[in-house]
Amino acid sequence: MIEVYQEIIESAWDNRSLLEDPQVRKAIEEVIDQLDSGGIRVADPTPEGWHVNEWIKKAVILYFPIRQMETIEMGPFEFHDKMRLKRHFAKQGVRVVPHAIARYGSFLGKGVILMPSYVNIGAYVDEGTMVDTWATVGSCAQVGKNVHLSGGVGLGGVLEPIQSAPVIIEDNCFIGSRCIVVEGVRVEKEAVLGANVVLTASTKIIDVTESQPIEYKGYVPARSVVIPGSFTKEFPAGEFQVPCALIIGKRKESTDKKTSLNAALREFSVPV
Repeated sequence: MIEVYQEIIESAWDNRSLLEDPQVRKAIEEVIDQLDSGGIRVADPTPEGWHVNEWIKKAVILYFPIRQMETIEMGPFEFHDKMRLKRHFAKQGVRVVPHAIARYGSFLGKGVILMPSYVNIGAYVDEGTMVDTWATVGSCAQVGKNVHLSGGVGLGGVLEPIQSAPVIIEDNCFIGSRCIVVEGVRVEKEAVLGANVVLTASTKIIDVTESQPIEYKGYVPARSVVIPGSFTKEFPAGEFQVPCALIIGKRKESTDKKTSLNAALREFSVPV
């Protein structure tokens, strides 16, 4: 059935007049239903790396024009939007603290905790993850198991261009307060980002643990402990400091995940 959905979505993407066809609209809605339940996801982990399902991103984009604006009332609160909100959290085993919002079409795994925060359509948040106060999980962002997104963290969303990879935070990562991760950056398993680390596709991520620096862009290697940094860059007006991220150590594989995190924060004096 997935293959059938994909064929319909690809056809409607190339010919928007097909959005008037009830069968096409039904197919789009069923794809969003599958996203909501976790039956499919925008990006899948494979032995070769992450595979982005571009056709699912197309389905999310096509979902907007087939929805109508409506007023949503909850007690004294009123919203006016095209998208429904996610429901039935108790059945899913998810804890949702007022004023957390998750849009329909996002997936929340069992044991997820949403403090007052926001999860957008197409996002995938796996089991046991904490989304702390005022954190934002953007559209199509992928968050692994047992991740902690600290207060004010912003994970960017990406729908277009279609071929762009979403932000990916792999299992057992700790993302410190006010971190920003955008433009398809991937943070590999068990990494620790200290407070205020900002990662874009062009951010230099520099490993300074050896005698010579090693530079990465677009991803943080597994178990890295990362803090904000800067480097000197020459401009026509003179030399100025430009933000970067510094890898200052590694979490130890031999220790328990929580113990390893605490040890990393103490050893490297990483603020969170």
